[in-house]
Amino acid sequence: MKLNLLLALALPMAFYAQSASSNANTGDYPNAYSSGSANVHSFDNSSRLFRDWSVSFGGGGAFLQAADVNSFYDGKVDFGWNGYVSLDKQISHTFGMSVQYQMGKTNQKALLPGAAGVAAGVATAWTKYHQISLLGDINFSNLMRRVDNHSPYRWALHGYAGIGFQGYNTLLLDNDMSRWSTTPKRIPIEIEQKLALDSFFYQVGTGLKYNASKLIDIEARVMYIITGDDSFDGGGWGSYARPEYNAITSGHSDNMFTANLGVSFKLGNKLTHLTWYDPLQAAYYRTNVLETKEPDFVVCEKGDQDNDGVCDDWDRQLDTPAGARVDGAGVALDMDLDGVIDLYDKCVTVPGPVENNGCPVTAVAPVATPGVSEVNKFFEGIEFELNSDKIRATSNDKLNQAADIIKTLDAKSQFIVVGATDARGSAELNKKLSQRRADAVVRYLVSKGVNAGTLSAEGRGKTDLKYPECDPATKCPEWKNEANRRVYFQQK
Repeated sequence: MKLNLLLALALPMAFYAQSASSNANTGDYPNAYSSGSANVHSFDNSSRLFRDWSVSFGGGGAFLQAADVNSFYDGKVDFGWNGYVSLDKQISHTFGMSVQYQMGKTNQKALLPGAAGVAAGVATAWTKYHQISLLGDINFSNLMRRVDNHSPYRWALHGYAGIGFQGYNTLLLDNDMSRWSTTPKRIPIEIEQKLALDSFFYQVGTGLKYNASKLIDIEARVMYIITGDDSFDGGGWGSYARPEYNAITSGHSDNMFTANLGVSFKLGNKLTHLTWYDPLQAAYYRTNVLETKEPDFVVCEKGDQDNDGVCDDWDRQLDTPAGARVDGAGVALDMDLDGVIDLYDKCVTVPGPVENNGCPVTAVAPVATPGVSEVNKFFEGIEFELNSDKIRATSNDKLNQAADIIKTLDAKSQFIVVGATDARGSAELNKKLSQRRADAVVRYLVSKGVNAGTLSAEGRGKTDLKYPECDPATKCPEWKNEANRRVYFQQK
């Protein structure tokens, strides 16, 4: 019967394991087995935030309570002992599993009723046992912790339940003059139960655990063990054994309880063990930090001295003339990039010299001949991956247009693609990085049809600053340092 029950419990676990194994091979995330969120990834050791393994051991007293021969006789207690060691796995912040080995010894007494008891006197017995069990652990404190409880989380109430296998040896003696009879054998009563599949038992209990440090927990635990065996107390094999010690009470299961004090060592290199993590409190803590956080900056702390609508905190041109239109950085607009801002430019869309108020001196040709300056317009703002010569895809359109212009230039001319950096870092590393970036631009232009014979690359590092006053870089605002990190085009 016990074996059948054990198989009935094990089969669903085997089917679940097979299902979980098939689910694990479904491919990339998200998939049909994930939540649908885009932020889904496999759970492995690299994504763990908490310790979840521990090793525990402890010991205390053991007492046969619901048995024919028990530890509580004539108002006195016969103390036994119990010790255990376990490997514990925390599945979630409220539930864990343990594989436990425990051993111990109980001491017990009994008196047969009637004349048999007068002849035999008080019988004394002991049981030495060893047990292997699988325990489930529910953290009631984490499960039922109030959302408004912000006190330090150091104490936790746990509940335990599990099954296991046991083996034991017993010895019972009394004072009957015929106790050494061998026909039939009467006393001493000796029983040996081997550890086997049909010797499993049940246990339930509770424990109070204290979080002593990030490495150690201390626990007081009381467990009630249901042996399911009428011979565990040493009264004889089976309920109808002779002498009739197993008939003193009507029960057929000798049960006991243990009271232990133990220590758990939390394994791993994370700061917190999962059993002491309270997700609600962690969420409330983050919310409280955001609610009480002082602002890190004041909008427009320095004001807007030139009244161009851009705060001086990030205004790149602090003396914009009144009435001039500006871009998002507070710089006066110059649509044709001729050096004359649109406020004063008489020919806003056609470039011209400053001396002629931004208008061309001669008639504008129907089709302007592109040159180095037009190429450099598209070279501005070319972006690379951080500390890399890989050109970001957002810069491809600019380089494509630059390539189209270069292909129209004089094929006999020679041009240089110059790479430069800001003043941060060592000169040697900056020179190498700028050379690689200049080479990358040349390769891209050649791949778009530009004659490779007309181009060469030169990395100048931080020796060719657009804003020389930015050495060291801390002397300038970030926009000037950004402008120093550039690639530009020039004719030899």
